[in-house]
Amino acid sequence: MTVNPVHLPVMPVEALANLLGDDKAGLFVDATLGLGGHSELILQASSQTRVIGLDRDAEAIALATTRLAQFGERFAAVHCDYRQIKTILEQRKIESVTGILADLGVSSFQFDTPERGFSFRFDAESPLDMRMDRSQQTTAANLVNELSESELADVIYEFGEERAARRIARLIVAERGKAPIKTTTQLANLVVRAVHQKGHWRIHPATKTFQALRIAVNRELDDLDQFVADAIDVLKPGGRLAIITFHSLEDRIIKQAFRFQSGHCVCPPSQPVCQCGTAKRVTVLTRKAISPTAEEIAVNPRARSAKLRACQKL
Repeated sequence: MTVNPVHLPVMPVEALANLLGDDKAGLFVDATLGLGGHSELILQASSQTRVIGLDRDAEAIALATTRLAQFGERFAAVHCDYRQIKTILEQRKIESVTGILADLGVSSFQFDTPERGFSFRFDAESPLDMRMDRSQQTTAANLVNELSESELADVIYEFGEERAARRIARLIVAERGKAPIKTTTQLANLVVRAVHQKGHWRIHPATKTFQALRIAVNRELDDLDQFVADAIDVLKPGGRLAIITFHSLEDRIIKQAFRFQSGHCVCPPSQPVCQCGTAKRVTVLTRKAISPTAEEIAVNPRARSAKLRACQKL
């Protein structure tokens, strides 16, 4: 496996400004370590910062640990799901931290490694995998070949917001009846056939279907609101939580979670009495989500859909 070690962290200036504020010292958690780009910036901000990096991807952790070795004991990595943040800190007998950053996107390292199966840009033999944590059993191939037609259509529609979900699922089920669908190229070609699009596209017709399967495989939307609550629990007063999302489904959940944690009722308008139990625990620092600049997108096109939201614990 050949990996380009260069990784551009998304919105580096904006992320650091909203995470650190005036507090350039303390213990921070990089809840989605990746190749360590954001962690490196936090550690460079002051000799008084320390970082615990969490990631589901053991290969990414190994690369990030090498990258951040220069910081010695100021950096430590843990192979785990970021939603285990409270458990990890309890195990280390850490009661509170100064700040928490979560970049919820798939890393460039994962996208650019053909055998990880996140992209259809590579050769025809790239396996249909998409696991962020390769120790888990379920792959995208399992979903494509084992879900019922209605279940598959629901996944593609709900997580990919794909209007042609029913047609795509119907063709997948018909084709897998002849032989299992094993590669990214096979699936991408099936989606093109299902949506009847030929030629050159600004966005490939299979993009939404691949997003949907990736989200389902990695349970990317599960318990995001609980993660926000847990992260706030372990922040010290005045500590900050900054979260970068890459699609509207994630951003909607984070926006709603921040609203709830800032004391705003999230009950439906039709409900006359509030029953959501909201309490003001944070101040939201980003009135609107922050987007990357045109200059950043020109250098790093993958940042184009990123949105940053941040809050501060009271």
